[in-house]
Amino acid sequence: MAITAAMVKEIRVKTGAGMMDCKKALTEVDGDMEKAIDLLREKGLAKAAKKSGRIAAEGLVDMCMSDDNKAGVIVEVNSETDFVAKNDDFKKFVKDVAVTVLKADKTDVESLMTEKYIDSEETVQEVLNSKIATIGENLNVRRFEKFEVENGQIAGYIHGGGKIGVLVALETASDSEDVISLGKDIAMQVAAMNPKYISRDDVDAEYIAHETEILKQQALNEGKPVEIVEKMVVGRMNKQLQEVCLLNQTFVKNPDLTVEKLVKEVATKLNTEIKVAKVMRFEVGEGIEKKEENFAEEVAKQLK
Repeated sequence: MAITAAMVKEIRVKTGAGMMDCKKALTEVDGDMEKAIDLLREKGLAKAAKKSGRIAAEGLVDMCMSDDNKAGVIVEVNSETDFVAKNDDFKKFVKDVAVTVLKADKTDVESLMTEKYIDSEETVQEVLNSKIATIGENLNVRRFEKFEVENGQIAGYIHGGGKIGVLVALETASDSEDVISLGKDIAMQVAAMNPKYISRDDVDAEYIAHETEILKQQALNEGKPVEIVEKMVVGRMNKQLQEVCLLNQTFVKNPDLTVEKLVKEVATKLNTEIKVAKVMRFEVGEGIEKKEENFAEEVAKQLK
């Protein structure tokens, strides 16, 4: 398979490895992007594999909670430019979409677009079309998530003026404000550390097998004796699980606590049980290919 410059560039963006290393990796695995990333990780050359979900579009994330905090929603609406994302009218539209989702019984964007927009006889789609015409950019209600609990509370956190949002559902018998504060702290943790799982019990076997093999190859490529590689892999895997599992992470606001210990402290204080039931993290534009603009070229085109 021919290795193109675009392929090399994509791998470099995702891993932070050098151009030649990226090209060699792609050549070695016959152009398979995922295998190339794994190979660079095994060789210790991938500096930024976590950037594979880098921000690639503009817009805002916002959320809305019910008065009793038993329900909450998080939404992402995209725009073409960050300039529009800072527009007050656009911000209000995103907030109103969140309120509409909270009040509606919809589970996907397609059906949401036919729902009546809050305090209006128009549908969400009709209001969106009007905003597109007024603002002059393509806008898109990309996704939403809705949490509801019978026994518990919903809390959330918005970071960076709407660039990242996190919704957290806590199952508990308590309606204390301390539960909401805990939920906000956990949401802040998720925004900062972006864990893959809530606890080790949630980690799937495929992930363990995949990461174990990479860690094994890393150790062998470092020249470590085969007889101690297995023990090294176990230790490194445990350390990695501490990083990707929310409850095992060091709490960002107090390094003396893990998130699990934080939850237990609040539960003990309130004399009740508290379980982190669900977590949803939205980052604006993650996973969307962003069109690269050359400002000088755009100006030159306009002058022709």
